[in-house]
Amino acid sequence: MDMNYSISHKTTYSYFEPVSQCHNIIRLKPRSTGKQLCRNTVIRITPEPDTIDEYEDFFGNRVLYFSIDREHRQLVVQMNTEIDKQDDAAIQPIPAFTVNDLLELLEQKNPLHNEVRQYILDTPMTRWNEDIQKYALQSFRPETPLKDAATDLMRRIHADFEFRPGFTTISTPLSTVMQQRKGVCQDFAHLAIACVRSIGLPARYVSGYIETISPQGQEKLMGTDASHAWFSVYIPSFGWLDLDPTNNLLPSIQHITIGWGRDYTDIAPLRGIIVSSGLHELSVAVDVRRNDI
Repeated sequence: MDMNYSISHKTTYSYFEPVSQCHNIIRLKPRSTGKQLCRNTVIRITPEPDTIDEYEDFFGNRVLYFSIDREHRQLVVQMNTEIDKQDDAAIQPIPAFTVNDLLELLEQKNPLHNEVRQYILDTPMTRWNEDIQKYALQSFRPETPLKDAATDLMRRIHADFEFRPGFTTISTPLSTVMQQRKGVCQDFAHLAIACVRSIGLPARYVSGYIETISPQGQEKLMGTDASHAWFSVYIPSFGWLDLDPTNNLLPSIQHITIGWGRDYTDIAPLRGIIVSSGLHELSVAVDVRRNDI
């Protein structure tokens, strides 16, 4: 069964001292893919920007740049959109390419694989060490089919690591996550990517939303859904296979994709620069609501 969702994402910055100027980029508009259609997207920014421009980044994600050149004490970015999501029940068969098969293909000078090779390179947020590689090798054995290896890695991260909000920040190195065995969805996605890349294979970071289901008989609370993250591995003749280690499942109809990149920094929801001498408070409220169709 196909599904339609209404999504709202509200980000509020409250500044302790006046901000005279700010420059920001937003990556909040979900992509349209073969499995989802994004429509009726409205982004409201308060105060109203003096400059605004929309474009597509290197990875094909939708980006909105804006600047505010007058004094303000609060910045509010509100995104509302509708998503039509296809049921993945009839997913196409996944070819039984092995780890060695893909490694050999990537060594060939085939332009068809140029796009995926960029997802093999190390980044500051996916930097791997010997411990991470050893952990990866338990799943990624030479003759193991890629889907089986990636699924096993997803399962092990879910079993071995504790979901602990507040334990890490976006600057916490993966070595700490690996040692302490705690983190959140961004950490688990980065860890999985680092594992795959330590073998020499491509993996990418996916940012999005996931619908949360309230206990039976209870009304769903507004603003309780959060931005989510998972990872994808490349399988020849198939494409990118998404995997969610936080929930130990292959993303399907309840996962809404915003975009993807090499790591979180390529698809951060909102980044910017302000001119001010004070601190600020940040609040984020996300709601993913299922509509009747």
